[in-house]
Amino acid sequence: METIDVSGIAVETLVAGNGPPLLFLPGGDYIAQNRPFLDRLARHFRVVMPRPPGFGHTPRPPWFRSVHDIAYLWLDLIDRLDLADVTLIGASFGGWIALETAVRSTARIGRLVLIDSLGVKFGGREERDIADLYALPADDVLRRSFADAARAVPDYAQLDDDALLAIAHDREALALYGWKPYMHDPALVHWLHRVTRPALVLWGDEDGIIAPSYGERLAAALPDARFERISGAAHHPQIEQPDRVAAAIERFATTNQ
Repeated sequence: METIDVSGIAVETLVAGNGPPLLFLPGGDYIAQNRPFLDRLARHFRVVMPRPPGFGHTPRPPWFRSVHDIAYLWLDLIDRLDLADVTLIGASFGGWIALETAVRSTARIGRLVLIDSLGVKFGGREERDIADLYALPADDVLRRSFADAARAVPDYAQLDDDALLAIAHDREALALYGWKPYMHDPALVHWLHRVTRPALVLWGDEDGIIAPSYGERLAAALPDARFERISGAAHHPQIEQPDRVAAAIERFATTNQ
């Protein structure tokens, strides 16, 4: 990881590989478990993965409090790194941020990939689109999040204090940005028409946090998007099926297929 100054904020960022630019916005947890997926993409792309303020070791200024702030910061990061025709990928919470970024500007974005994305409310006031991570028992959250949690979840007893502190920061920041309203922006669904770049919506077919039917509705709400299920995966398919997800992204980024 390296530190990049973006609008006066020291952003912890992973940069790997060479080739066309790819900006990956991860979810709020299991960051280290994305590494096999990113290493696969780094064979063909210049992969950039920044951490939003409050996550990991990136400081959060007191005034920086919303997903909208993160979206503007990532637009500044794209300018700062002079990324052109970038493939923007967002997973889970990162998918929400990717959408907020793309509705603001697609000037430097060539295509968009959403992986089990949060951020949009399709159901009515009394309908729950996204499972409440803070109300469910921890075992139930794991069961909903992974098709095979035993293979994907880290052994926290083996992590050092620095890694554990970063995970604690991740979970605290996710609650800060996503608590109210819960994991969505009520206005975002009305701005999806601004995402005019081609989009690929990937979804784990066993996702118990957000059902695949939500992903199908999200793809239908975007101007130029298609939907693809990933078998053998739940809410984090890029972690459980890294080769399959990376291959789908590589095809899409190079041929839009």
